[in-house]
Amino acid sequence: MKDQYGREINYARISVTDRCNLRCRYCMPECGVKKIPHAEILTLEEILRVGKIFSRLGIKKIRLTGGEPLLRKNLPTLIRELKNISGIEQVTLTTNGVLLKNFAPELIAAGLDGINLSLDTLDEKIFEQLTRRKFFKEIISGLEILLRENLAIKINCVPLRGVNDREILELATLAEKNFIKVRFIELMPIGCAINSGLRGIPTAEIFSELEKKFGELIPVHKKNSLQGPAKYFQPKNFIGEIGFIDALEHKFCGECNRIRLTAEGFLKTCLSFDNGLDVRNLLRSGVADEKILAEIRETIYRKPREHNFGCSTNFQMYQVGG
Repeated sequence: MKDQYGREINYARISVTDRCNLRCRYCMPECGVKKIPHAEILTLEEILRVGKIFSRLGIKKIRLTGGEPLLRKNLPTLIRELKNISGIEQVTLTTNGVLLKNFAPELIAAGLDGINLSLDTLDEKIFEQLTRRKFFKEIISGLEILLRENLAIKINCVPLRGVNDREILELATLAEKNFIKVRFIELMPIGCAINSGLRGIPTAEIFSELEKKFGELIPVHKKNSLQGPAKYFQPKNFIGEIGFIDALEHKFCGECNRIRLTAEGFLKTCLSFDNGLDVRNLLRSGVADEKILAEIRETIYRKPREHNFGCSTNFQMYQVGG
């Protein structure tokens, strides 16, 4: 369906848990967070019900996120059932990779279309400093498994001044000889990122550094309408691609095609605003699907024209799915 500004909304990010096995400095405090009671999290059946309603409204792609989604029990079953919904063309997953080596075969067998792997550094010590956990080897093992499979892989990296800025070129070379996309994502001014003391690096600076090393970055045009906001480029002799997502530096709200559903069932139509719809309450109030569909349709229609990160939000990134 289209929102009030004529944007085609066809992509939903669904958080299946608020829990995570890392404590990344720009996302969670070191002590962790108060966990949402299990009874307040959407059940798999409720997520599937919403997925079917989403498909009727024109949603064609679903990305499962967290927290860390691989902590959610029976995730492969959820993926398989979402794939069976008429109209859903893609089901993908964003993960920190800690549990990938254990779940990769099941995820692939369930029909998962692609994985976004969050990986900010290839240095084990920096990884431990940034995530406050010692799971680097597990993540690399999971990545190696994925590289052996015929699965779409995207590496998500948040460039941080004085943290991983010396690794930009090394991270980019992951796409040189592998059919993967390495994406550099702007640090978002939400939650812990505001008070962490971390500083992002402008996209223009990263772009210039990459061109000095690899030569011209040739634009890669979008292949379909389900592609997210990343702008992709391919240096000569690269098999994979390099992408950039910079919502602040280069606002792309006019092309936004997504909505987000939190683990407790709150529908957000823009990352920077708290307004939306309590879908969980509708699901558990006994109303028919047609009523829920109408409410979701109206909420999507009223999607804001553009973000405003100058406003405060009560949501953290781990709650809405990064």
